Amino acid sequence: MERNLRSRLLPRLERLYGPRAEECLAPILVRTAAAAARLARRAGPLWDEKDVVLITYGDQVRSPDEPPLAALRRFLFEQGLHGLVNTVHLLPFFPYSSDDGFSVIDYRQVDPVLGDWDDVARLGEDYALMFDLVLNHVSRRSRYFEEYWAGREPFVRFFHEVDPATDLSAVTRPRSLPLLTPVETPRGTRHLWTTFSDDQIDLNFAEPAVLSEMVDVLLFYLERGARIIRLDAIAYLWKRIGTPCIHLPETHEVVKLLRDLLDAVAPWAILLTETNVPHRENVSYFGQGDEARMVYQFSLAPLLLEALLAGDASLLAGWLSGLEPPPPGCAVLNFTASHDGIGVRPLEGIMPAARFARLIEAVRARGGRIGMKRNPDGTESPYELNVTYFSALADADPRVHLRRFLAGQAVMLALQGIPAVYFHSLVATENDTAAVERTGQPRSINRRKFTAAELADRLRGNDAIPGAALAAYRRLLAVRTAQPAFHPEAPQQVIPQEHPSLLGFVRASIDRGQQIFVTANLGREPQPLALPAEFRDHPLVDLLAEPGDEGIREGIALEPFQVAWLARSTLR
Repeated sequence: MERNLRSRLLPRLERLYGPRAEECLAPILVRTAAAAARLARRAGPLWDEKDVVLITYGDQVRSPDEPPLAALRRFLFEQGLHGLVNTVHLLPFFPYSSDDGFSVIDYRQVDPVLGDWDDVARLGEDYALMFDLVLNHVSRRSRYFEEYWAGREPFVRFFHEVDPATDLSAVTRPRSLPLLTPVETPRGTRHLWTTFSDDQIDLNFAEPAVLSEMVDVLLFYLERGARIIRLDAIAYLWKRIGTPCIHLPETHEVVKLLRDLLDAVAPWAILLTETNVPHRENVSYFGQGDEARMVYQFSLAPLLLEALLAGDASLLAGWLSGLEPPPPGCAVLNFTASHDGIGVRPLEGIMPAARFARLIEAVRARGGRIGMKRNPDGTESPYELNVTYFSALADADPRVHLRRFLAGQAVMLALQGIPAVYFHSLVATENDTAAVERTGQPRSINRRKFTAAELADRLRGNDAIPGAALAAYRRLLAVRTAQPAFHPEAPQQVIPQEHPSLLGFVRASIDRGQQIFVTANLGREPQPLALPAEFRDHPLVDLLAEPGDEGIREGIALEPFQVAWLARSTLR
């Protein structure tokens, strides 16, 4: 393995580091050999229709009787989610100093407030695990920064020192905060690159020792049970003055190198890139099928939200029609909500300005905040919508509110790719405006934590909205994970609809043994069902119908915010 891996990695490292390539390669090969000896070989496919990811904080559920990680595991069992969700994305569970975990102090420790590695392992006995590799930046309380401050080798080169007089106007900014942060050191004032906040100091990947260290962390996560490694903020990794410092060729080279490592020691593991940018830039991280195995489908969340609010699916359908399938062996991760806001840069080039303005106002009217970014000309523009997905779809009628929300979830779950469900979507969490006032951080609106007792109260009785939402979600997941046509790589074809409120697409299993027509009415008025040609004159079963419901056929009206998953009855 070492000879083959050397031949793969050395050209990449030479492109990154020139004559220092061997200096980086040697420790990587030693660490990779050790990891290969420890990691068990796993057989079977990368994914199938049973793959559903739950996005959650480690302390999402708190109990006085056990660590939060154990309380989370108990909640999933008690609420019947085991077997419906097969992968848990534990948002950063390491000691941290800000940003709810994304300013990491120590990559190799579990925050003792949450539990320990044994608690993580116990969760991993029942679920595959996704870990974040927060590799763009670290906490100023990390050992790396402390060693830098003290002037020790090689840490004096771990961060970007930049003369504040340097012209950085070309740099793409995801925030409206200063790009450089002054730091007092024994060597005098140094101005350090901080893409996201003054507590999140960017690492200098032009120093080979930084890459070696992050490779060591990645392999450590695999050894600790990670199936999916999420590369946080990867687009901003490499800096070169005079460029936008986003999506640079060196960044793509690093992703390819990490993929080479996973293919060598853990071919069952999945590299996921987090790049909340316009669609074409986002999918560039597939490379030629040699970079990320999976990328987030970032444009979906705002497009689906706008379609549901406007009662007009035409923009969403047009975008879906133009999607190219991922390269073989790759997939998208579909989601509507996550710990971050709903990014709107992925709407660039897709949504007309007037529709975008109406979306912004609709979110504001429902209590949401609008995150802004700084543009090169000094102006600001919206970057993300800070709102829970449930509150973003609020309606004066609670029944319409829930129905509209669940319609969006049913569409997302049926699309080509792997679905990811944020904890708060399961329990229909409303905006946490009190947390925003308390922390001063708009993203806190969508990061509420619960005690086990609070959750029990919220979910008691299916007539309550959170309990009804969870019950409906369980049913959606149970049906979804039983359909071969919903395999992540099963093809998808959008079917044009006559009325703008209607969305329709066909999923077909890889072996063509099952076809499902997914149809949704995203408007407020009933609309007659129109079937694709291959579904006409065949008995159909709506997989989402309640037992005893009348069979569906062409011409029957889809009710407002009704979604149907129509399969030929002989293929169910």
